[in-house]
Amino acid sequence: MTRILFIGDIMGRIGRRVTASWLNDKAGDGQYDLIIANGENAAGGFGITERVAQELFALGIDVISGGNHSFDKREVLGFLNDEPRLLRPANYPPGVPGKGIWSGKAGNGARVAVLNLQGRVFMRGLDDPFRAADTLLEELEEQADIIIVDFHAEATSEKVAFGWHLDGRVSGVLGTHTHVQTADERILPGGTAYITDVGMTGPLDSVIGVRTEDALNRFKLGIMNRFQVANGDPCFCGVTLEVDESTGFATTINRHRVPLDPNAATDEPAEKAME
Repeated sequence: MTRILFIGDIMGRIGRRVTASWLNDKAGDGQYDLIIANGENAAGGFGITERVAQELFALGIDVISGGNHSFDKREVLGFLNDEPRLLRPANYPPGVPGKGIWSGKAGNGARVAVLNLQGRVFMRGLDDPFRAADTLLEELEEQADIIIVDFHAEATSEKVAFGWHLDGRVSGVLGTHTHVQTADERILPGGTAYITDVGMTGPLDSVIGVRTEDALNRFKLGIMNRFQVANGDPCFCGVTLEVDESTGFATTINRHRVPLDPNAATDEPAEKAME
């Protein structure tokens, strides 16, 4: 049995500290065979840099997935080409830096692939993720015993439909992007673990990670002020999967939403406003 931890969207420095605290406490003694994290908000709340990615890898994270903020920090573009463990959605057009698939071995030797795709409803139009998944899975069938999909999307309906589309074809479809954890984790009939959104690892005392006053000014006054990462109620969000590598199907999915030590909190201004 292969045990996989997927960490929900890491938000800024506070999210990185929460992640470090959880992994230092929970990930010892080989408890997890593979650790995946969505890191597209890990640098100042918007984007990721090489330094931040290396910091997360040093914590024991094996693969970092991305999303619509993957390219917010322009200095990461070259690193995306050089570092196969740092993903961006695979359904970006050809020629975009980076890759959307990582394949390798888990700690127990199981062959694993991580596929990163982005939805289209209420988001920037990319290539069809359903068709992209069909094409890419044909390539992965002989390469991996376990396939985990990070589906980075806004609309609940699109995520649920995507889970059903891939049921019985992948080990897990794990939703990211909204920063609000859902309570619908389950094993679909075909053996695919599913959750609509894994949630955010970062400050709960916020509006999806940013300071409440910044978000309220945007909504109430229409002022395009610069957002800052909030600084309260640090919380770890993630899921743990157990997958039978002989079949590729999940046997369990357990959701984590765990408040952590308030000392993990810190102020970190965002480097650019959310678009």
